[in-house]
Amino acid sequence: MELQDIPVTTLRGEHTTFGELTAGRAALVVNVASRCGLAPQYETLEALHKKYADRGFTVIGFPSNQFLQELGSEEKIAEYCSATWGVTFPMSEKVKLNGKKAHPLYQALTTVPGADGKAGGISWNFEKFVISPTGDVARFSPRTLPDDPAVIAAIEAALPSAGDAGDA
Repeated sequence: MELQDIPVTTLRGEHTTFGELTAGRAALVVNVASRCGLAPQYETLEALHKKYADRGFTVIGFPSNQFLQELGSEEKIAEYCSATWGVTFPMSEKVKLNGKKAHPLYQALTTVPGADGKAGGISWNFEKFVISPTGDVARFSPRTLPDDPAVIAAIEAALPSAGDAGDA
């Protein structure tokens, strides 16, 4: 299955696909958790989302309680992210990241090796994947900040060319 065809349910319960969420744009996919010590990364993720939106880029958050640090309901997650961090980027419903019941997107993304050359399960909250419109993927550890030069370079490389950004 192509990444673009993978079904996604949004935080508001709308059924869509990864491709419809990205619409030919580059994306930074990140598993998030409201009660994680890394939650301040939301602020930088939102800043990146705004900075690069006009160039064909979006951040997409995938809340997960896999590490027991996410709020109980989609409504509480949405309220927390909006009120605390001003999040405007798309978010999915809560998903599993690892194991047999992992979301199909994460089943695909965990086959991608990180900087250490190793693929495998999600190690913690705020693991990041920069995905180009053509499906190329770069993986970054949870402690790699969203504005780290390596992440920015991957975002810049993934941005669609001026004629390919759709209505961005």
